[in-house]
Amino acid sequence: MLPDTASRRGLVPDLKLPELDGRARIQSPRRHPDRACRKGRRHDQVALCRTCSQEGVSSYANTYKSHRLRTMHDYVDYYHILADVVGKTLIEHDVTHCLFFDVPHLAYDTVLFQMCKVLNLRTIIVRQTLFPDRFWTMTDPANLGHFADVPDAKPYPIDKGVWPDLFYMSGVKQEPEETGTVNANAAVNLFLHLLANRPARLLNPYCAWGLFSRAQLVYRSFPKWRDPFARFFHEDSLAYFDHLSNFENQDIDLSRDYIYFPLQLQPELTTSALGGRFRDQALAIESLARVLPDGVRILVKENPRQGAYMRGPMFFHRLNRIPSVTFLPSWADTRALTLNAMAVASITGTVGWEAICQGKPALVFGNAWYRKLPGVLEWNEKLTYDEIVGRRVDHAALQRHVGALVAGAHRGVVARQYAQLVTDFDENSNFDRVACTLLDVIKGRIETSFQ
Repeated sequence: MLPDTASRRGLVPDLKLPELDGRARIQSPRRHPDRACRKGRRHDQVALCRTCSQEGVSSYANTYKSHRLRTMHDYVDYYHILADVVGKTLIEHDVTHCLFFDVPHLAYDTVLFQMCKVLNLRTIIVRQTLFPDRFWTMTDPANLGHFADVPDAKPYPIDKGVWPDLFYMSGVKQEPEETGTVNANAAVNLFLHLLANRPARLLNPYCAWGLFSRAQLVYRSFPKWRDPFARFFHEDSLAYFDHLSNFENQDIDLSRDYIYFPLQLQPELTTSALGGRFRDQALAIESLARVLPDGVRILVKENPRQGAYMRGPMFFHRLNRIPSVTFLPSWADTRALTLNAMAVASITGTVGWEAICQGKPALVFGNAWYRKLPGVLEWNEKLTYDEIVGRRVDHAALQRHVGALVAGAHRGVVARQYAQLVTDFDENSNFDRVACTLLDVIKGRIETSFQ
């Protein structure tokens, strides 16, 4: 870690970018650690506060940046500046180890990780698991999922009829529901959008009412829980949800053969950092379609948390060009889709884990944590349809392998929101336990979870 005095000595140049409209701007590597965050926390020089970085960055914020990086060349130049600043800082402070409290996937941590590799510094990455009170460690994101066999590990009990309770998907329903209507939050956000971006339209009641009416039509197309504009409104988002509404009123035919492909939320590390070239999810669907025989469909469901970012008109045009693709309504039951599918495909999504727990084969395109478990097939260009759907899940073998996977994890919580999975969670004892474990991993006294 870097000392707090580094920024005061001027060792790290202050790369200021103009702020245009008050939203989040790109910060130099030293700016955030040198001040308290909006929750009153202070941070070290390596990692931002997890809660602040996650809560402060959404797909909406990523869509409308407030800096003046406009062309690809601007980004390339800025990247090289960041890499140079970070690399020089690591050298000047004789840094030997870097600890990342999740897979690097933002600008600051990705550049830091890359420079650590260039300088041959030891990196330790920690990642929380869905298994209560357990986290994993690795030295490189590419290692995720490569776990060692533990012969004496107890089989992990998996009830085939029980589905994981994914707390981060709370509020999402899997059945048709009464449609919604524009609420107060959405109306305020629409007004603020016009005030900030198109104030002249506020003086034209006809234009303002037209925009409001379009938003109302969108709300009346979706179940109440979807609430498209409760947090943010932009005309791009309106166009996105307007397009999605075309798929809401349709029957779902599960009687014919299909591969189920639910889209993952973007931008997120599960695709941007762990997906490789298949962070482009349309590319994965295009690749899959090429190996399917005639008559086999790909049923694609949008992520219920997704916004307009990375879902422009060209994305849907690409999917529309694939004859085997059917785009599903938001209320489609993912469990029924999984159970009736020939196989489930995803970049790294939890749906693959759910599938093998229910005895269905899973195809993954990225570095999914479960990719080496029985029933999972990793994508390669030579795969055939028969290989994908012919993969069988040996439930007893699955429980043994998951037992070994969990045995390689460390006890503790490194992601605050996962504390709710732990009965009688004690923050102080967890802090001490995790700190001691990480010190042992850094010093090489215990091995990382993934090799």
